[in-house]
Amino acid sequence: MRNISDIIEQYLKGILHQSPEGTVEIQRNDLADRFSCVPSQINYVISTRFTLEKGYLVESKRGGGGYIRIRRIELPGPTSLHTHLHQTIGDEMGQTAAEGLIYQLEEARFLNSREAALMRAAISREVLMLKLPDRDRLRARIMKAMLISLLG
Repeated sequence: MRNISDIIEQYLKGILHQSPEGTVEIQRNDLADRFSCVPSQINYVISTRFTLEKGYLVESKRGGGGYIRIRRIELPGPTSLHTHLHQTIGDEMGQTAAEGLIYQLEEARFLNSREAALMRAAISREVLMLKLPDRDRLRARIMKAMLISLLG
């Protein structure tokens, strides 16, 4: 059985997918009522599952008429994807940023789930047992090599 965070995430992604402009605006309390959970659960889902690294831009306005707006940031088309990836990865890449990029590429269906899992395993800090910044430099080089191979 899936947990409430997974259910809320899937619900929000469904709304985003149906939105022609790729944006959803929600009221935290209304969503909490809908899923019979506390509003902080909504905050948790949004702050962990809808990050910039994963391809989402989140804006919020607090107060009585407050809202949370989530916008999907689309990857560029295949022709400029290589340039985008080169600029995104750079010479160094932390694990969180790398995992976010893998997630974004999987969500956009540039990678399948097996390829994404293999990439996550290869770039993890447990595998790349080097001191910083050497670990982040090696991770960037591995990411570039894998993505060139997979998307080339």
